[in-house]
Amino acid sequence: MRRGRRHFVNSRPTPKGRRLRLGVSSCLLGERVRYDGGHKRDDYVAQTLNKYFDLVPLCPEVAIGLGVPRAPIHLVGNVSHPHAVRVHGPAVDVTAQLKRYGRRMARAERDLSGYIFKSRSPSCGLVRVPVRTPKGPRCGRGIYAAAVLEALPLLPAEEEGRLGDPRVRDNFIERVLAYRRWRDFEASGITAARLRAFHAAHKLALLVHGPGHYRALGRIVARAQRGEIKNLSQAYGRRFMAALQSPATRERHTRALTMAAKTLEPRLGGRDRTELLAAIRAYRTGKASRGTPLTLLRRHLRRFPHPELARQAYLNPDPLELKLCAGQRR
Repeated sequence: MRRGRRHFVNSRPTPKGRRLRLGVSSCLLGERVRYDGGHKRDDYVAQTLNKYFDLVPLCPEVAIGLGVPRAPIHLVGNVSHPHAVRVHGPAVDVTAQLKRYGRRMARAERDLSGYIFKSRSPSCGLVRVPVRTPKGPRCGRGIYAAAVLEALPLLPAEEEGRLGDPRVRDNFIERVLAYRRWRDFEASGITAARLRAFHAAHKLALLVHGPGHYRALGRIVARAQRGEIKNLSQAYGRRFMAALQSPATRERHTRALTMAAKTLEPRLGGRDRTELLAAIRAYRTGKASRGTPLTLLRRHLRRFPHPELARQAYLNPDPLELKLCAGQRR
């Protein structure tokens, strides 16, 4: 039986220009670390994302020394606080080891910008992980995944299975990039004025996820002007990342695009104005991709600079978002 090496990739601040780092369940990259000696290689993760991110392979079951091959484990007990025990042979409980490794990983890899977990795994699953309870089968969360996200609650996380949905995939990439912007913002020193500027720059990005989120975050910013900056900035970060998990809709994208168009409208000639509004209508009715009006808006902004719109993250997406998000092309 092969014994697992307990390893962490060294965590350093990400230098400018260096690729962002994602934690990934090792089996999704084709590593033969599963209990039966197999893997669960996922092409989108192993091929597509590997072109743009530094992927950090992590397998908690191997890391705590269970080896390959090994007796499988499953979750039993209270669905909110299950235990991970060996399925066959003497009952061996590895709950504490998995939690401890999750906390250690979170400390060692604080520079991760996101994490892709293996679905339905008793250690790594995020949702719908089978739990055997006294009242019958229930669904819970893997022990290791729960420990990681308890230590890093803002970290964007997804399962490989859900990434097959283009909308989930786009949302994950959006959250990864937004999380990195927030972490960089925190690292550069938060003041009330800078928090206000960050909020203003994400106005359109937040509105497409729901205007209620933008207003709630605005109230936090207003309170921060009175000097409670440290705690309120943490509250802002939590609410900001939670807001981005709310699904964006075509209707709200249309409103955001229209808002930007109306801001620029006085500077545009009749032909440009007609073309832009027609592109937004075509997107609203599903006849054109969102990328069409966005491209026009960015082109007009280069010709007619507008300070407020120029700072909008929504109108100036990261190059990775343009490459990886189908929504930019839908």
